[in-house]
Amino acid sequence: MIDKTEIIEQPAFYIVGLSVRTTNQNGQSQNDIGGLWGRIMQNNLLLKIEDKVSEDTYCVYTDYETDYTGFYTTIIGCKVSSLDKISEGFSGITIAAGKYHVYDLSGKFPENVHAAWQEIWGSDVKRAYTADFDQYAANAKSFEDTEVKIYLAVK
Repeated sequence: MIDKTEIIEQPAFYIVGLSVRTTNQNGQSQNDIGGLWGRIMQNNLLLKIEDKVSEDTYCVYTDYETDYTGFYTTIIGCKVSSLDKISEGFSGITIAAGKYHVYDLSGKFPENVHAAWQEIWGSDVKRAYTADFDQYAANAKSFEDTEVKIYLAVK
């Protein structure tokens, strides 16, 4: 559930993590992205990312074929200082500078994230479809209390 929104100018930054190509059709993204999260957490793979500038975790949605109904790439990882040191098996991406709607979420994690995306998909926001991302704060008191912000690239 979306608690509040704001519009910001986001500077460019870099993310390194693991990626998967998926689609929202027939629940495919839940399987693919859920599997990616599982792999990352079971193997503590975020610890292998070099040059991190934050312990926050990012889930980036990019390389859209069309819009949220088509294929896109998801990268789960961390913000880094550059793309110069990408470990084997990881992907790197530059998140372009631009205008973003920022959604602060309330409610219990992870249900709040799913509900917020459902609300976004049903809205009339003019999306840029460059790179959208969820930012998960590293300092959560518990799994259910994870602070999440969704950044939606807009025109």
